[in-house]
Order: sequence, then C-alpha cells, then structure tokens
Amino acid sequence: MTNAFKNLFLAVIQITKGSRLYYGWLVFLSFFIVSALYFYFTYQFQHGMIETAMRDQVSWGFYIANFTFLVGVAAAAVLLVIPAYVYHFKPIKEIVLFGEILAITAIIMCLLFVTLDLGRPERALHILPPPIGRMNFPISMLSWDVVVLNGYLILNSLAVGYVLYSLAKGEEYKTSVMWPIVVVSIPWAFSIHTVTAFLYAGLSARSFWNTAVLPPRFIASALCSGPALMLIIFQIIRKVSQIEITDRAIFKIAELIAYAIAVNLFLFFAEVFTEFYASTHHVVHIKYLYFGLGEVSSHLSIIVWIALLCNILAFALFLTRRTREDFVYLNIACVLVFMGVYLEKGMGLVVPGFIPGTLGEIYKYMPSKYEMAITVGVWAVGAMVFTFFVKITIPLYLGKFTGKKEIKPYSASASITG
Repeated sequence: MTNAFKNLFLAVIQITKGSRLYYGWLVFLSFFIVSALYFYFTYQFQHGMIETAMRDQVSWGFYIANFTFLVGVAAAAVLLVIPAYVYHFKPIKEIVLFGEILAITAIIMCLLFVTLDLGRPERALHILPPPIGRMNFPISMLSWDVVVLNGYLILNSLAVGYVLYSLAKGEEYKTSVMWPIVVVSIPWAFSIHTVTAFLYAGLSARSFWNTAVLPPRFIASALCSGPALMLIIFQIIRKVSQIEITDRAIFKIAELIAYAIAVNLFLFFAEVFTEFYASTHHVVHIKYLYFGLGEVSSHLSIIVWIALLCNILAFALFLTRRTREDFVYLNIACVLVFMGVYLEKGMGLVVPGFIPGTLGEIYKYMPSKYEMAITVGVWAVGAMVFTFFVKITIPLYLGKFTGKKEIKPYSASASITG
C-alpha cells in the first residue's frame, strides 16, 4: 500500500514536468482563466447579473446553454462504458478510463456554470441537503438534478480513483470492486441528461420545451457530441504519448456516433413536423427561431441553420465507412457534429423558450462580453483539469513507477463478469 501511494504521489508530480509545448499549453489556458476571474470579480460579482445580457424576459442564457451541453458530454462516457464492460470490446476497454476522466471534467464544468448563473455563489448552499440547505427533494426537479449530477461525479471519481490506485500498485482492478460501480453508473449516465431535460420539459408555460421528445433528443445528441470530442482527444493522446490507442477503437466509436446522429436528426424532424403541421399557437417559438415572426427577424436563425447544416454534413461523413475511416474526413466530421450540437443544444435550445415571452415581448438576448469571457475561462479550467488528469494517468498506465510496462487495467483478463 505504501508503494502505491508513493507511486501516486510521483504521478501527481508529473504535472509539473513536461516539454515546452506542455508549458505553453498551460500558459495559454491560464491566460483565459485569469481573464475570466478578473471579469467575474470586477464586474459580475461586484455589480450582479446586470453585467450579463440576461433580463426578466430571458432569465437563462449562455451559462445555462453551456451547462446543458456539458451534461451531454459527461453522459457520453456511457458510449465507451457499455462496449467496454458489457460487451468486453477489448480496444475500447483499454481507453475507457480516459472517457471517465472526461466525464469528471465535464461535471466539474457543469457545476461551475450553475454557480455562475446563480449570481451569488453562496446561493448554491440553498440547494444542498439539510442541514446546510433545503433542496426540497423530491418535490423540486432541480433537487433531482443536484442528486444525479453529484452522484455521477462521485461514481466516476470512485472508478477512476480505484483504477489509478490499482495501476500504482502494478495490478489490474478487482472485479468485485468495479462491478457495483459499473452496474450503477450505466443507468446513472442516462439519468443525468434525462433529468436535465425534465427541467425544461416540465415547464408547461414554456411550450417550446414542453415536449415528451426532449429527453430522448438530449440523450441522442449527447451520444454525438461527447464521443466526437473523445475521438479528437484520443488522437492527441496517442500522438503525444506511448499509449496504444488502436484505429479499431476509434473507428468503432465513429460507427456508434453515426447511429446516434441518425436518431438525433430523426427526432428533430419529428418535432418540426409536429409543430408546423399542427400549427397551434405553440409554433410561435420555433417559427421565430428559424424564420422570425412577420417583420421581426430572428437573431438566432443563422445559429440554428448553421447547427442543422453541421449535423447533416457530419451525418453524411460518419455514415459511410470510407469517410469515417479516413482521419481527415473523420476529424472534420467530429468538429462539425461537436459544433452542430453545441449550437443546437445551447443558444438554439435555451433562449427560444423565452422568445416571445408569455406577454408576447421579443427580447433579443445575446451574451455580453463578460459572459463570453467568463465562459471561455470555465472551458479553460476544464481543459486544464483534463490535462492534469491525463498527465497523471499516462505514467501509471505505462508502468513507469512499477516497472511493469503498460499495465492495461481493462485487459481481457479483467473481465467484469469474471
């Protein structure tokens, strides 16, 4: 045990060591983090939410848009967990640890965005369990979101922590320890995005969100954007380290993304048909979003049309084996689907629910420079956290401190089912 903790400490020390490129990356991220802290404490924290572009008419904006998107990125780890643990697909088993690290990073970013949107960070205490706060569980849907997000963070932290500890000992994980975590984490991954969708769909006064198709759309889009980001990260990891990430694993994930995009587009067009064919007064939100209302043009139409085009082009590239197994086309498709889902589930989902308002008022919300700078800073925090996690994991994975080269914690001999 002593050697294991010593090896873990040596691995943590690795975050202080690296090439010029590594230090340059940290300086680059630090610039945006420091800038975000400056804008936050100088403006938003001092003067309140008036420094954002949000008003009574549009009370959820850029922060909640990023929160919603990142919940999907966190949930997308299940796309690696199921093939790795349930079907024992060996190429993915050996890299699923990085997917779980990405899930931890995404949840941390989600919690930061929620705290920012509260205006005063200490107000986050009110949604914690008693005796600290009063979360009104199970009446409040927000309390359910607090439970599932923090529960998912704990589950992934336990899994990653135990695997890193096993690597530090130079051993594979024990089935008896990992199996309960896996059994709970798979449905929990779906729950975090389902409950987030219920936060929107449960608001009957906001007809744009009040649809039963929203939760499956959330899950389908999550299984597009999150794995697309993972594919780019996996290529970077195998480029800058000696960890073997096979093309077979990457191409299998790309194939699964193709199915998810197909489902996402199908659900989108089903929703469009329902709204426009029925043409009730509820269609006003989606009409404004894509076409404007009468002489009032939509300030979001360019965003959602770009999102739709990105998703369709990405689907075309992921659909055929020839293009999705060509790394040039594959990376283009990953960027397209990531951008498409980010725009669709961000500004294209949150803001239109408030436009027009319940009294018919149209407030054209766009994030202020402070919101944008602070948001970039949160993304930089996420990138730095993930970088540090990977920096710690790689030497342990390669057996640098144990003398056992490339101990694969998810090798075939460590089958979950025993």
